[in-house]
Amino acid sequence: MENKDLQVVEKQEVLSSAENTRKVPVFAPPVDIYESREALTLIADMPGVSIENLSIDLDKDILTIRGSTSVEGANGRTLLREYAPGDYYRQFTVSQLIDRDKIEASMKDGVLKLVLPKSESAKPKRIEVKAS
Repeated sequence: MENKDLQVVEKQEVLSSAENTRKVPVFAPPVDIYESREALTLIADMPGVSIENLSIDLDKDILTIRGSTSVEGANGRTLLREYAPGDYYRQFTVSQLIDRDKIEASMKDGVLKLVLPKSESAKPKRIEVKAS
């Protein structure tokens, strides 16, 4: 039987060999990837990231997702802060079987959804058997 309880997952900071120009932590956004006959669907949680601060690049076989957040608070001294601003960064190697010209991305309420359609040659095909 599947466990359907909610699970809390802490943000994981990315350790990078690259030098950052911003003095904020860089997190790997939690991602779920689903496969159907038609496409791969990637869901990434990136709270606080707006579309203007999001970039998705596909260079050769590497899909890179970057996002940045900022905290806009009221004037005054901070008494409690449970949310830490930071950047998001994640890379994936993409199969040649993905139709790169038809990739779609959407963002709603801090959740990024990427749909990576499979090319026609990658989709399962049924072979008809003829009587001889």
